[in-house]
Amino acid sequence: MVFKPAKWPRKLRSQEWFGGTGRDQIYHRSWMKNQGFPNDLFDGRPVIGILNTWSELTPCNAHLDVLAEKVKHGIYEAGGFPVEVPVFSAAESSFRPTAMMFRNLASMAVEEAIRGQPMDGCVLLVGCDKTTPSLLMGAASTDLPSIVVTGGPMLNGYFRGERVGSGTHLWKFSEAVKAGEMTTEDFLEAEASMSRSAGSCNTMGTASTMASMAEALGMALSGNAAIPAVDSRRRVMAQLSGRRIVQMVKDDLKPSDIMTKQAFENAIRTNGAIGGSTNAVVHLLAVAGRVGVDLTLYDWDRCGRDMATIVNLMPSGKYLMEEFFYAGGLPVVLKHLGDAGLLHKDAITVSGQSVWDEVKDVVNHNDDVILPVEKALTRQGGIAVLRGNLAPKGAVLKPSAASPHLMKHRGRAVVFEDIDDYKAKINDDNLDIDENCVMVLKNCGPKGYPGMAEVGNMGLPPKVLKKGITDMVRVSDARMSGTAYGTVVLHTSPEAAAGGPLAVVRNGDMIELDVAQRRLHLDIPEDELARRLADWAPPADQAEAGYAWLHNAHVEGADTGADLDFLKGCRGAPVGRDSH
Repeated sequence: MVFKPAKWPRKLRSQEWFGGTGRDQIYHRSWMKNQGFPNDLFDGRPVIGILNTWSELTPCNAHLDVLAEKVKHGIYEAGGFPVEVPVFSAAESSFRPTAMMFRNLASMAVEEAIRGQPMDGCVLLVGCDKTTPSLLMGAASTDLPSIVVTGGPMLNGYFRGERVGSGTHLWKFSEAVKAGEMTTEDFLEAEASMSRSAGSCNTMGTASTMASMAEALGMALSGNAAIPAVDSRRRVMAQLSGRRIVQMVKDDLKPSDIMTKQAFENAIRTNGAIGGSTNAVVHLLAVAGRVGVDLTLYDWDRCGRDMATIVNLMPSGKYLMEEFFYAGGLPVVLKHLGDAGLLHKDAITVSGQSVWDEVKDVVNHNDDVILPVEKALTRQGGIAVLRGNLAPKGAVLKPSAASPHLMKHRGRAVVFEDIDDYKAKINDDNLDIDENCVMVLKNCGPKGYPGMAEVGNMGLPPKVLKKGITDMVRVSDARMSGTAYGTVVLHTSPEAAAGGPLAVVRNGDMIELDVAQRRLHLDIPEDELARRLADWAPPADQAEAGYAWLHNAHVEGADTGADLDFLKGCRGAPVGRDSH
């Protein structure tokens, strides 16, 4: 059969591998044909890489193999050639020391998988909270036409008639056991109700937040974020996305066309409206850095400060993602933002239409799930960016998950030098702590843990829990799970392991938190703080080789996204030289 290339608006990138009758092109095609691909699939139609983060050790993504088949159907229907490509998958629930340490590694793997192989466009098949940003980062770095398909949240959990939110109730029940309010046997029984179907967290945790961020950025089809994993409409969404990516390649619609500064501002406001995870801060900063958009913590405070949280979901509210979907999902939230003049309506999406064209006619089907502004969970629900001598480069707090009476607080510091120190002391009844103290955890940032683990929402000491206290002010350079709650100051920058002021806080120091004034202050004389910092010595670096060494040598602070310094910027996806 004579090779005859198909007619497309321009020569496709994949034709450098597959197009022609030369030795090298025949070499590439012939090897691919050992999988049973017919000759006409190589005739110049777009090759679409389905970048699949499926893994049985990433429970949120363990059903993505099924969705990948639906994506393939859509690509074939639209005249493309789908190829499934497994990529690095890091699960928060099982990766040690923390999945966040490997987000950047995963993004490197994705970037090089795209850059070095014959793809004209990509479907980013994601689910768990780190897989979504890592694939967005890799796609932004290469800037080939790309579309996000998320795996969707789990169905609601129930335990003895109570909704159980994955993650959120884990923290709640664990504290109840320590307080003597719940038996271990009941806790084990409740375990079975926490994850009762395929999918990611059913709360507005980081996975659901990042699915919402992808949709708000315009990188996923409208309505993608909230469809439950086991709902048939999730498979339909996958198939439609497969169809759409082929047209995106034809139109050369790239991530840099979609993820503009306006798109990021839409996403920040959306995060405030949904009560989204603080993890979205480091992830969106990192994605913006890859695509070349100047996004800062100031933008988070500027765009999110006055956002009302109107999505009544755990951990801020009472419902779960299943109800959010039935109410209309993220399109309803985006319509609200547009009606309120808080949406850049002209921002383009992967559909080729503006975000406003996608959502202007949607209807809210349950105003107890997606609330009117006058009934908002909090009138200022966006991420609060704090500054002061304890956080010169910023720290963050999620007001919708915090206790109102602690939003302005002064307390005595009780210091834990690292997570092991915390674990060794927290259950000791002799620990000198009460509910008015401020718990301080050091050395858990990007370099310190290493990797910036989700340990910022430190459990309270049993001696305080037994008094009926459920929240205290906590300050750290760590992250917090999006499923968690409390008056927790996170991402304190510079981190302790990099010599930030957090490193020199001592037991008994007074710390002042004033969220309204965006202030986090260590109440000691300036000259005393300067003396302590001058005497500080960095901890010994335990990583002597491998990725851990690379990470610690090159990771930047949380205030700029905790990316590796040499990965910033969009490098594109040149074909490169054929080695054969």
